[in-house]
Amino acid sequence: MDCILKYFSNLSEMQIQQFKKLGVLYPQWNEKINVISRKDIENLYPNHILHSLSIAKFLNPIVGTTFLDMGTGGGFPGIPLAIMFPECSFHLIDRINKKIIVASSIANEIGLKNVTFQHGDIGECRQKYDFVVSRAVMRLDDLVPLIRKNIGKNSKNNYKNGLICLKGGNLEDEINGVNYPVLDYSITEFFNEPFFETKKIIYVPI
Repeated sequence: MDCILKYFSNLSEMQIQQFKKLGVLYPQWNEKINVISRKDIENLYPNHILHSLSIAKFLNPIVGTTFLDMGTGGGFPGIPLAIMFPECSFHLIDRINKKIIVASSIANEIGLKNVTFQHGDIGECRQKYDFVVSRAVMRLDDLVPLIRKNIGKNSKNNYKNGLICLKGGNLEDEINGVNYPVLDYSITEFFNEPFFETKKIIYVPI
């Protein structure tokens, strides 16, 4: 939890309590339904919650901005972002129902009011959003064609509507296969933990 407060010092008391509860609920749920590697659950805050919140350093959305979290798994990056931006709305989708059960239960237990959930494939989601977010779901050149239909046309933020995803490693081949501009930002611009040395935010305006 300290790493969250280190980089986000203006959280409300409600936000602080919600983030604290994640540290209790995810380990409890992970004992029953494995949504985070057993070896990595002790790194929940830096490797999962703070990683998700790197998007909050990249984009400060206006009130009413809508997000689709594609392949949310146990709720990343959608749940941490929904805590951070209570006046924006988030729709979390995953094809594995037990992961949606975990994410929706945790959101309910911490009192999140700005999230909805869908068990299904991205092809079953036809609504449009300002931004699609994802975290290590699939190759970028496979992801962009799937979510293109879900990006709304009327941009209202400083960044044009599009895809914001969290990825790591060598992305040159993936980026070269995308027929849109691709901007990448090292997360070490925002956070100095060693975990982020190879991690990037990828932004694709659509």
